[in-house]
Amino acid sequence: MNTISNVGINIAEKSTMIWNVADMLRGPFKPHEYGLVILPMTVVKRFHDCLLPTHTKVLETYEKVKNLEVVDGFLTRASGYQFYNTSRYTFETLISDPENIEANFKDYLAGFSGNVQDVLAKFDFDNVIKRMVESNTLYLVIKEFNTAKGYLGPDKISAVDCGYVFEDLVRRFNVSYGEEAGAHFTSRDIIYLMTDILLSDTQFNGQNITVYDMAMGTSQMLSCMEERIHALDEDTTVTCFGQEFNPSTFAIAKADMMIRGGDPNNMRFGDTLSDDQFKGYKFDRIISNPPFGIDWKREQKAVEAEAKLGEAGRFAPGLPKISDGQQLFVLNGLAKLADDGKMAIVQNGSPLFSGDAGSGPSNIRQYILENDWLDAIIQLSQDQFMNTGISTYIWVLSKNKPSYRAGKVQLIDASHCYEARRKSIGTKKNDITDVCRDLIVKAYGEFREGIFGDKNGIYCESKIFDAVEFGYNKIVVERPLVDENGKPVLKKGKKVADASLRDTENVPMEEDIDSYFAREVLPFAPDAWIDKSKTKVGYEIPMTKYFYEYQEPEASDDILSRIIGLEDEIAVSLKTLLHKGE
Repeated sequence: MNTISNVGINIAEKSTMIWNVADMLRGPFKPHEYGLVILPMTVVKRFHDCLLPTHTKVLETYEKVKNLEVVDGFLTRASGYQFYNTSRYTFETLISDPENIEANFKDYLAGFSGNVQDVLAKFDFDNVIKRMVESNTLYLVIKEFNTAKGYLGPDKISAVDCGYVFEDLVRRFNVSYGEEAGAHFTSRDIIYLMTDILLSDTQFNGQNITVYDMAMGTSQMLSCMEERIHALDEDTTVTCFGQEFNPSTFAIAKADMMIRGGDPNNMRFGDTLSDDQFKGYKFDRIISNPPFGIDWKREQKAVEAEAKLGEAGRFAPGLPKISDGQQLFVLNGLAKLADDGKMAIVQNGSPLFSGDAGSGPSNIRQYILENDWLDAIIQLSQDQFMNTGISTYIWVLSKNKPSYRAGKVQLIDASHCYEARRKSIGTKKNDITDVCRDLIVKAYGEFREGIFGDKNGIYCESKIFDAVEFGYNKIVVERPLVDENGKPVLKKGKKVADASLRDTENVPMEEDIDSYFAREVLPFAPDAWIDKSKTKVGYEIPMTKYFYEYQEPEASDDILSRIIGLEDEIAVSLKTLLHKGE
């Protein structure tokens, strides 16, 4: 079954139909405000359509138990979900009474269980309703959502697909705001690659697997992970946990979890970096696509305070530059990864090499590599995301590598492993199809070097390195300060260094520093020495260098021939132009 070739097509069609409801909002609402109406109304309609088949049963049950002290258990059993609605209204009966639409709709919303009320509060829906009433659009919007194109029942739209409808609506909302490239969305093809990598060596025995997403957005990574695990072993229990700090996307994630039958209390609101909602938790699998290229100034005070706690906090190894907080999410994930856990996290190119030896970014790489937690890095093609076309990488981190992977890091260049979409979604022009995903998962699973696929078409390339390959010692090379007579200046019997002649060298970690110095420096500067007090350890992972292929330049005779040919064409064109009309 090809699960990827049509990724986004049906979802985009459905979300486009829903988004077109905004046509009746023109005027009272500005274009960038359409989502304020569309998002909560879509969530409410999804709840409505899920509950509609058991609506009568819930009302009958409510009449029997409404005077009891605790009624939730009775009503959730009657509804078949972890939420319910005790209002007598449905969308059909709401539109049958246009004159009382405001009072009746508020009655309908008030009938929802407390967990739904929490979701609606995150949308600030009361104020949105007030604006719709003032602009005479409330009835029109409800009527439009009650049409066939607004139907969101689980018999027509699966939980995963509905989640993607939510995600696409959020994307449209953010595009209307002109959000930055870092606030992007992860399409299903990328998520399936991440899930399959995370599950490739998992032994299922009907156990419980905990999954965590630290920047969950609308929680689609979690729902896809759950879907993939159950496809492999339907007896395995999956418990999902996630945190999100955007109120609207958090509300959708919590709603999605309730609809899927999970525990909505595991979806928690707050900034992961400064307001960790899962302190002390450990998870079997972590899957995440946190924002990158976004500063962490807002969280700086809390993050720096936690860093001072050392090993008692999440950020002991070091802090990245203030302009880019993505490595903080990696550290958060490692702190929460179980002893036999595994994490897949999306990053841009910066964490591979940014920061000199001794800097925060380098120290974080050192922490990961020296603990032997870096399993693999997979480079994706450009134009894989809906809101950014930059190159991206999936880091695979494991707290318990199998023995044959111990001390090793696998780099996979999958930048040629994609198929172009017939129609782009935002900046997403490429898909990781089933064929592509299978090649990448095979390369990862077989853990060997080589080309997987057709080098002249779709392929990926795997290379394997010792983890120490990425480390180096940055040494400071000094030269003596000399006086007017050309003799070294001494101070307390030692040569004084000339700061203007100071230089540095990066010595591979595997190489003896003194041997390197004797071979690479002394033959050219016999008076040089190493200031060993200034030596710093650094780590970087130059993916581009490892997969660089030399392209032989065009022969000079061919270039000359091509230039002459172009000159001849230009001469003919000018002659035609100048003599035209004569």
